[in-house]
Amino acid sequence: MVDVKPLKYKSLPGLSEKQLSEHHDVLYAGYCKKVDEIREKLAKVDLSSANATYSDLRELKVEETFALNGVRLHEGYFDNLGGSGGKASGHILKLIEQDFGSYEKWEAEFKALGLCARGWVVLTFDWKDSKLHNYVSDVHNQGGVWHCSPLLILDVYEHAYFIDYATGRKKYIEAYMQNIDWSDCNQWVKNLGIDKLRKS
Repeated sequence: MVDVKPLKYKSLPGLSEKQLSEHHDVLYAGYCKKVDEIREKLAKVDLSSANATYSDLRELKVEETFALNGVRLHEGYFDNLGGSGGKASGHILKLIEQDFGSYEKWEAEFKALGLCARGWVVLTFDWKDSKLHNYVSDVHNQGGVWHCSPLLILDVYEHAYFIDYATGRKKYIEAYMQNIDWSDCNQWVKNLGIDKLRKS
């Protein structure tokens, strides 16, 4: 069973309680329930009818990745918020400066990608080249890169900001940047052992 992870805050500067509640308690919680529903159906699905054009097995497995990534991406997004934003600090800052040239270059790209993406912008650590990369994902189960670990996740679907900003995505991205909890990113860097792999 996929448990709904509680929020560590009710509202944030620039993100109202209603906006966060609708996003977390309705949309994200809905993905958690849907994963359970899909997996219940998978336990009973007819494997003998498997087919690449259409089969219950194929549809359930495709939508399992959509729903499960909906859970994981949202959890990362909510965990990344609740801080005081501003310029990164700690080991994540060192990694950003090494791989993007400067924090300012990384921030400019990350925010620009927030205007380009239809769904998500994700700062990841790629285990193949041992570097940070910003990637966009238009749909939960498309655009992700294998062997990458997400460190910072920005949700740019309209549901993430429409109550507070209507179509003003640029203002929402600025509010997001001012609420980043860099300590959460640094904790991921430590938990994954990236700090030991990439000593400066």
